[in-house]
Amino acid sequence: MSAQVNVALGERSYTIDIAPGLIRADLARYLPQSEILLVSDSNVGPLYLDAIQAQLGHARVLRYQFEAGEASKRLDVVEAIWSLLMAERFSRKCVLVAVGGGVVGDMTGFAAACYQRGAGFVQIPTTLLAQVDSSVGGKTAVNHPQGKNMIGAFYQPLSVLVDTETLDSLPARQWSAGMAEVIKYGALGSLDFLGWLEHNMAALMARDAVAVAEAIRVSCQMKADIVADDERETGRRALLNLGHTFGHAIEAHEQYRGLLHGEAVAVGMVMATRLSVALGWDAPDNLDRLVALLRAGELPVEPPPGMTPADFMHHMGLDKKVDAGQLRLVLPKPTGSAVISADFDPQALARTLADSCR
Repeated sequence: MSAQVNVALGERSYTIDIAPGLIRADLARYLPQSEILLVSDSNVGPLYLDAIQAQLGHARVLRYQFEAGEASKRLDVVEAIWSLLMAERFSRKCVLVAVGGGVVGDMTGFAAACYQRGAGFVQIPTTLLAQVDSSVGGKTAVNHPQGKNMIGAFYQPLSVLVDTETLDSLPARQWSAGMAEVIKYGALGSLDFLGWLEHNMAALMARDAVAVAEAIRVSCQMKADIVADDERETGRRALLNLGHTFGHAIEAHEQYRGLLHGEAVAVGMVMATRLSVALGWDAPDNLDRLVALLRAGELPVEPPPGMTPADFMHHMGLDKKVDAGQLRLVLPKPTGSAVISADFDPQALARTLADSCR
């Protein structure tokens, strides 16, 4: 059940190591540096930081821990990380290690990208969503009241260490949120993987170790291939945002205190596919297929009650994919592929929003 995926980016290339018990093995082999800051949150830190630090006796190790949740993904929290590093006189050769989910990884990576114009950065993702998506590819950011991930940088980690055993303690809701991103790869990638997911969804929801390891490996390989082709999201990489424009609108509307990121993306994928069907770009059967998969993953498929089409349009207008005033969306065409387009009928979008918000 061990695997290694390479992210081929020339001198910035790195590996994703996937194995059970990885962070209880010889971590010093992966972290030989003499100055290390472990960054985690209030949920994950108590579970793993002691075990990690115990293996790093060769180094001077600091810890920084913040309150768990998307609401902590703020610039002032990152500033506190910088203040600690400066107070302790950590050099540019230090390494920041993100131990946690996507929020921890995004913030730690952004802090590393900016500290002395670039310190080292290692990802140890402990949620399914982070292991299959956010820890790979070097997207780092914090949120702003006007939009999600609006302040950030592309900054690649030195390595990604995926310990599948950390998923044993993951709450059911967080597990399902991660499954949304796995299903996204099925909708974007080969129909073979989509069919594999349909056949193995029961095993994945039961957390069968073999099925989970394979889902993580395939998801990481797919993302690594896309990132190697388009590191800074000038083209193909934007396809990974399937469902995210609608999903980010939901998160911003709920001030990051409602649906989890993966839950919001699940709803967003349904809305994007519904629009694609309305445009004649995808088949209704594929919408039904996606909805069935998401429901099998115990994920929502409708926007939160009370959210209106006007709410969506307001927040979507602030999306990073808006170009020259035009909203660009990732739309399936058909399931198994997708396009990034601003060339859609605005009335079809209006009807999709109205139908979705009933």
